Amino acid sequence: MQITLSGVRVEGRRDPMLEATDLAWSTGECLLVAGEPGHGHTALALVATGRFVPSSGTVRLDGAAVAPSALRARTAVVDVPGISEPDDALSLADVVAEGLALAGRRSLPRDVTRWLEERALTEDRGRRVDQLPGVVRTAVLAALATENSDVRFVVLTLPDRHGGEPSGWWETARTLAASGLGVLVQCTRSSARDLGVDLPPARGATLHEPPQVVLREVPGAPEEPAATAVLPATEPEPDAPAVEPEPAAEPEPEVEDELEPSPEPDARAEEELDEPPRAGTPVDDTPVDDTPIHDSLAATPADDAQEEAR
Repeated sequence: MQITLSGVRVEGRRDPMLEATDLAWSTGECLLVAGEPGHGHTALALVATGRFVPSSGTVRLDGAAVAPSALRARTAVVDVPGISEPDDALSLADVVAEGLALAGRRSLPRDVTRWLEERALTEDRGRRVDQLPGVVRTAVLAALATENSDVRFVVLTLPDRHGGEPSGWWETARTLAASGLGVLVQCTRSSARDLGVDLPPARGATLHEPPQVVLREVPGAPEEPAATAVLPATEPEPDAPAVEPEPAAEPEPEVEDELEPSPEPDARAEEELDEPPRAGTPVDDTPVDDTPIHDSLAATPADDAQEEAR
């Protein structure tokens, strides 16, 4: 799926809330949008998810016009200031219960406890949400937003305002994208530079520029070349003479050679039979054609008698 914004603009009371912006983002990819705070982040997040009707421009889903309600059902906005951010006075358990309820999940105390246990957050359940580390806060709110299976696109608005290393919340966004979601992350230009983006500081007119896409990643992409790299190795199949099934028959003669030495133990057995049996050893009286063996067997009783006489 893909959401496409073409020439989207949002007028304000005095100045535009969002200058004309073009943007396209698909499921499975992670976009980083950089811009200074107060210059279109909130308007962009709301327009891209059908929560605000643009003054001009179009928003399309998979190339077709879409009703705002249908777009809202497929998207989620996470921690948008003044819109979807939780009350700082709420505890983590309260935020989880509210998030599960909004996603259509059961939100009983045992459900909240189970949800926190699965994420090793049981000890933090009583902490105020504004006391959580910024990376943990973003990860929790993003996970709650995706509890709704209908959601295919997620917007993380300015997670850097809560502090912490940008690499932490960017890794959260990449994990969501790797699961098949389309993730749009909004941040400041300085945070984008911390993530390795070659972006100069905002000066003069750039202070008022709308958020721009500065980084686009598809986390699942590195695995695909590794898989396709194996395909050329299977292409030489048409050269049938080069690969013949006959080598599979070679092990059979080797097995037969291993079985042929079996007469050797029989030869040893015959040598042992040629030797005179020890005293007290039971002897087989079955007639045998070999004459020397009869002679040895006949001699054994006399020898035994002499030994007994002594």
